[in-house]
Amino acid sequence: MILLTRLNREEFVLNAELIRYVERCPDTLITLTNGETLMVLESLDEVVRRTVAYHQAKNLIPKPQYLHFSS
Repeated sequence: MILLTRLNREEFVLNAELIRYVERCPDTLITLTNGETLMVLESLDEVVRRTVAYHQAKNLIPKPQYLHFSS
């Protein structure tokens, strides 16, 4: 999830997994996998930075280690 700001300055959280692509036109337009579009105040570069950071962070959480006991 990434924090973004609508053009009316209202903050919202977007599931970064749903981003299909991001473009400048001149505002930043995010198109989601379901075809919905969102315009945000953040720059294209900032949206990309936050999305990459999100994907990196989700891999930093260690996976559970399963203990194997021998009899």
